[in-house]
Amino acid sequence: METSENLVVVDKLKTQFFTYGGVVEALDEVSFEIHRGEIFGLVGESGCGKSVTASSILGLVAKPGKVISGRILLDGEDLLMKNDHQMSQIRGSRIAMVFQDPTSSLNPLFRVGYQVAEPYIYHQRRRKRRAWADATEILAKTGLPDPKEKARSFPHELSGGMRQRAMIAMSLTCEPDLLIADEPTTNLDVTIERQILDLVKDLQREFGTSVLWITHDMTVVAQLCDRVGVMYAGNIVEKSDVRTLFRSPKHPYTVRLLRAIPSAVTSQEHLEEIPGTVPRLIQPPTGCRFHPRCDHTMPVCSEAKPTELEVEPSHTVACHLFGGTGRVT
Repeated sequence: METSENLVVVDKLKTQFFTYGGVVEALDEVSFEIHRGEIFGLVGESGCGKSVTASSILGLVAKPGKVISGRILLDGEDLLMKNDHQMSQIRGSRIAMVFQDPTSSLNPLFRVGYQVAEPYIYHQRRRKRRAWADATEILAKTGLPDPKEKARSFPHELSGGMRQRAMIAMSLTCEPDLLIADEPTTNLDVTIERQILDLVKDLQREFGTSVLWITHDMTVVAQLCDRVGVMYAGNIVEKSDVRTLFRSPKHPYTVRLLRAIPSAVTSQEHLEEIPGTVPRLIQPPTGCRFHPRCDHTMPVCSEAKPTELEVEPSHTVACHLFGGTGRVT
């Protein structure tokens, strides 16, 4: 797992939230790797733990949440061993984040150019005039029209797509090793979404940044990502390169997700849906967390959590259909 090609290794990450209603088992030994210079997609339904994974990597799990165990390695260094000051130096410089809603992420009281320039000032100690010039330059790289004028604008004066371009510019100011994008195109129309996806691919190639792309949309995964991890109820159930996943999905949940995608080449009269709902993680199902919604349930599925098995090179699945006794829960 810890090879030189891996920039990030998330190893058996367990994050929980201690609420009055009980302990929310948000992440249950989540493991995946992000290779250098790749776009890794993390996909699953709302509430499955994708954003908690991002918060755990950034060291931003809000109380009453806590990372209980596991490792998060960045170039071999365990981020869970870093203190708050050390993590504040890493955030924005080595790891950057693009959020779903740029309106709530950008400060309405400051001009866009200043906010994009701020990482230059804080992390690279550049003078304000130089930082502003560099901010204008990277805004231009994102395709923002008339970047000098837009840099002097306040966030409310820009469209949603322009604000998201500004957020992407801000995240890339320090040329981070890892960019985490948490569903950044969800609130955009399909035309602007495609422009943002193309922009991310172009900038990722230019800067050589690895990307963790969080989404619920398998069509975005198909357009953008190199490899993908499918997440369900706090577990990674399948991992592979994108072509293999779409050609030969293994886990019943992955199969169901793909059947729910509209296709231009088949004559589907209606889309399939996955029966039931994502379980409450205060008292998650025992064994495989997907078994209450699965068409292939066996007695062992409710008794033991399946282990991750390699079913073909670089393609893993955690499902009793493919063997492995797992652990009793």
